[in-house]
Amino acid sequence: MDFLKNLAPHAHWGLRLSLAATFVYHGVGKFPIEGPAMGLPVAVVWLVALSEIAAGIMLIAGAFGKDILTRLGGLIVVVIMIGAIVLVHAKNGFSVMNGGMEFQLLMMAGGLYMATKGNDA
Repeated sequence: MDFLKNLAPHAHWGLRLSLAATFVYHGVGKFPIEGPAMGLPVAVVWLVALSEIAAGIMLIAGAFGKDILTRLGGLIVVVIMIGAIVLVHAKNGFSVMNGGMEFQLLMMAGGLYMATKGNDA
């Protein structure tokens, strides 16, 4: 158990890096934006894409700098995941295999953790 206790100060990296990579990947993947998507107007798709990229960058930069970057990155994750659940995934139920909200809930929980714990995560 001492081994796990010694790893504790570094455990945030798994969550931080996976959230950041997923958000940057999905944000960049929305480009080029050629028209409305997911039932959203072009301006909102731009905002979502740029916010996803910003969230990923903030989560990584926050680890090396200011706590507020980690918290803001986490909050952006939460807001985007609420939107994704409400607008796209909730109607499909829970299972990710059916396009449900399982993955989005997990990402939202990770974002909420980073937002509330900041660099104390």
